[in-house]
Amino acid sequence: MRPQFLAVRELRFARGRFALMGSVVALIAVLMVLLSGLSSGLVNDGVSGLQKMPVTSLAFQHDVEKGSAFSRSVVGPDAVETWSKRDDVAEAAPLGNTLANGRTDKGVEIDLALIGVELGSFLDPDVVDGEPLSGDNEIVISETALDEGVEIGDTVVLEPSGMELRVVGVLDGQHTFGHVDMAYLTLPSWQEAKAGVRPGDEVPDRVYEDITAVAVQAKDGDATDLAAGDKAADTTSMTLEESFGASPGYTAETSTLQLIKVFLYLISALVVGAFFTVLTIQRKGEIAVLRAMGAGRRYLLGESLLQSFVLLVVSAGLGIAVGVGLGLAIGTTSMPFALEAGPIAFAGILLLVLGMLGAAAAVLRITKVDPLSALGGNR
Repeated sequence: MRPQFLAVRELRFARGRFALMGSVVALIAVLMVLLSGLSSGLVNDGVSGLQKMPVTSLAFQHDVEKGSAFSRSVVGPDAVETWSKRDDVAEAAPLGNTLANGRTDKGVEIDLALIGVELGSFLDPDVVDGEPLSGDNEIVISETALDEGVEIGDTVVLEPSGMELRVVGVLDGQHTFGHVDMAYLTLPSWQEAKAGVRPGDEVPDRVYEDITAVAVQAKDGDATDLAAGDKAADTTSMTLEESFGASPGYTAETSTLQLIKVFLYLISALVVGAFFTVLTIQRKGEIAVLRAMGAGRRYLLGESLLQSFVLLVVSAGLGIAVGVGLGLAIGTTSMPFALEAGPIAFAGILLLVLGMLGAAAAVLRITKVDPLSALGGNR
């Protein structure tokens, strides 16, 4: 008798019981897909603009609080010069960052993460529509800002200063920071916007001296000595990935979702293990008969694990398909949600592995079944 025969036969015979368990596994798979999509969406909405910057590290103010570096850091122009002279640095450029809200001349209210850059520097972004930055009081916006009703040619009036910024171009895809659409502008315009300069005001020279951070691009194949650079420039550096944690809400959101996913993975293993434990107890008599007929422990383990594998693959596959369908529907809403093949595949494989581990732990009791006692021979 082959294990495949017994496993498939029981799956057909106890369709209701296995359908119930399969439904639970499928629901867990749906939750995994939705959580993966929500995690990816929140990451994209929080730091997609940073991810697309051609930088390897950012040098902030010395001893700045790393969790809020973008909002607290103030760096002087000397730091840019110091970093740019280092042999392990290809380029260094000033970077400004601040959040602002405004209203277009068509009455559309919009929040923006203003990113100040030097014209012609490696931070100066390319556009896919319209024109690149060419002067002050111009901005190029994230493509996702078009969904808010902003268009090329519109004028955004910042509040409360009344500073006017004309939309001249659109960036490729989503560029967001802290769940806010990014807008690039020249560094002097950013410095005036951050200082709250009103039209017609006389601007002090000190306004044009401060930036948020020094954007550093390492030479190809070289690793920048951040500690040495910080010592020379009196800054505090973070790699690009480390700087994500300074985006508003990024660490709290990702940590919460990771914890939820860990518990979901543990629950999936426990649920599958508990189901097969109960199933094994119910099959104790049949297992005893097979043992009495000469079936070996390897055979019994093989047919039970095969049964578990078939159930998990079919149920998880259906759950992932349903989850992807729901995810595509959610993706059309304003919710930060993004379906990515990598996280979904990882979640599916992990569900299968954890489910098999749970099933294996449950069916190990098969190897301890005494045919004589199980059949009542001790009475």
